[in-house]
Amino acid sequence: MTTRYSKHLPGFVFLSDLLLLNFALYSSHYIKFNTFTPSETAITFILLVNIAWVVVSALSRSFYVFRPMQLRDNINKFLLTLIYHLLCVFGIIYFLKIANISRAEVMLSYTLFFLFVVFQRSVLFFFLDYIRKKGYNHRQIVIIGDQNIAERLVKSFEQHPEYGYDLTDFISEEQMAAMADDELVQALIERAPNEVFICYKQMNYELLNRLVKMGDTYLIKIKVVSDLILHNNYAQLVNYHNVPVLQLNSSPEIGLKIRILKRGFDVIFSSLVMVAGAPVFFMLLIVTKLTSKGPAFFRQERIGQNEKPFYIYKFRSMRVNAELAGPQLSKENDPRITKWGMVMRKTRLDELPQFWNVLKGDMSVVGPRPERQYYIEQILEKSPSYKKLLRVKPGLTSIGQVHYGYAENVDQMCDRVRYDLLYLQNISLNSDLNIIMKTVKVMVQGKGK
Repeated sequence: MTTRYSKHLPGFVFLSDLLLLNFALYSSHYIKFNTFTPSETAITFILLVNIAWVVVSALSRSFYVFRPMQLRDNINKFLLTLIYHLLCVFGIIYFLKIANISRAEVMLSYTLFFLFVVFQRSVLFFFLDYIRKKGYNHRQIVIIGDQNIAERLVKSFEQHPEYGYDLTDFISEEQMAAMADDELVQALIERAPNEVFICYKQMNYELLNRLVKMGDTYLIKIKVVSDLILHNNYAQLVNYHNVPVLQLNSSPEIGLKIRILKRGFDVIFSSLVMVAGAPVFFMLLIVTKLTSKGPAFFRQERIGQNEKPFYIYKFRSMRVNAELAGPQLSKENDPRITKWGMVMRKTRLDELPQFWNVLKGDMSVVGPRPERQYYIEQILEKSPSYKKLLRVKPGLTSIGQVHYGYAENVDQMCDRVRYDLLYLQNISLNSDLNIIMKTVKVMVQGKGK
């Protein structure tokens, strides 16, 4: 597989997405009605779904795989396209008044389609990663400009062979100074690279414009590399008309797309849990009420996103008036915890009422655990970076909760903060699903503390 086959990859991904969509549609129809032969209404629905997917997918370009490859970003983009497609299909169904379409079949179709594509993308990215490390599917590049910046760039490419870049030539600033602009442009055209990386400290504006026009004419990607070195900081390009500006942050900003995806997932997931788990909720309520005196539910003020207070709900696991002496954290063999409460805390079942907090919008399914103001002030004294966690919605579960569990003192709280800060750097639907799966494992194994 050589470079020239890369142009066929988007078309291959587009067609395979379309095939997987239809496979999901017919599979869900078989699961629901035990036949692959669709009814007249189902045929109309399948045709509508296909046409809408072709249009929405073409507009979003979700089938493009860009370098450097990021599976998480690609799946997130696909998921956003899927949501737009679902809204488009529902809108058409509503306005055309197409009746007799099974809701269960629709939701099953989209669920299967999403799972199929996640598997397909995972296999595709693994395959591309493998063959590029073996030296195939590479792009030829030329680097021009400052030698120090160029060396850093080449070192990055060497550390990541999955990028699939081969250095054809390097033209230093000294060589560029000895060449006329026309001579430099001609030299680049003769080398016929796929991409040109311009490493600049100070770039001639007219020359840059000529190189960009050359790239448009000869289908060569022109990329500009600054001399800025980022370690744990994150950069976002902001265009002020014709002035590109890099905005730097110590952690990545959560974009509108991620916020929409997280909120949509929160509402759907928490609704499903509360409806399907209603018998479990009722059983926990009865057992909690019968095993100790006091109400079945417990509420406590916590601090949420942007330091806004809210009330968190739990099944009561401690005796009534457990904090008459003031705020206290639970500890191992805590005498305030009831016997039934210990079982719930081990399996995290006491946290289930917080799905109501998620539906209300106070919390997310996944996010840093909310704390009380009393402890937040102490945490900030030892770990000022905790302030970053207050910018996002707190969660019912978190990576810190999974790996660390309930904290018994402020020092342990600060240790748990490190896990949640790592989550803040990698917020995505994929990481949320991974944390949920790990939480379920903790619940099943009864390893909560």
